[in-house]
Amino acid sequence: MLEILKNNLQRSLGSDIPEELFDLIEKYSFKKSFDKKELLAEAGVDCKYQYFIIEGSAYSFYVNEKGDKNVIELAIEEYWITDAASYFTGKPAVSTIETLEPTTALLINRQDYDKLCCSHPLFDKFFRILLQNALASLHQRIAKTISEEAEIRYQEFSEKYPHFIQRIPQYLIASYLGIKPQSLSRIRKNLVQK
Repeated sequence: MLEILKNNLQRSLGSDIPEELFDLIEKYSFKKSFDKKELLAEAGVDCKYQYFIIEGSAYSFYVNEKGDKNVIELAIEEYWITDAASYFTGKPAVSTIETLEPTTALLINRQDYDKLCCSHPLFDKFFRILLQNALASLHQRIAKTISEEAEIRYQEFSEKYPHFIQRIPQYLIASYLGIKPQSLSRIRKNLVQK
């Protein structure tokens, strides 16, 4: 289990992590398995954990007043997922997080997250980098959604995240990219014909 997290930490930090630091991760987190379609967080309820996906996949979504499901975040192995607004403020979650397949994750609650960040500067730096990358990615995604054609958004997504294309249902990818599922089907068909 720790090898996948070790790779994630080292890749994010760009340096090796001393082995003794992994004892701290084990101290401040725990591993849990979930069934397919199990909720990790629910809109309207406090989101108490960050989830590091060890095996499996999950996604977060917001349901609007019409009942439409809008995908916010996708996660497979080596990705983190949470409702950040709830996790960091203690307010009720605005999104729901659901597993797409049987999933094993490492869970860290907010109190232990703070303790882990205070235990060693590398952890504080690591989580700061995760938050910075998530914010930059969100801004880029918003800009592309409001300014680029759907076909370009899908092409860029499929080139950057081919592992998601293979694992995540197409209707969820369509929602994540702000594209109607029928439009995504046409886009995929057109790309195959080119």
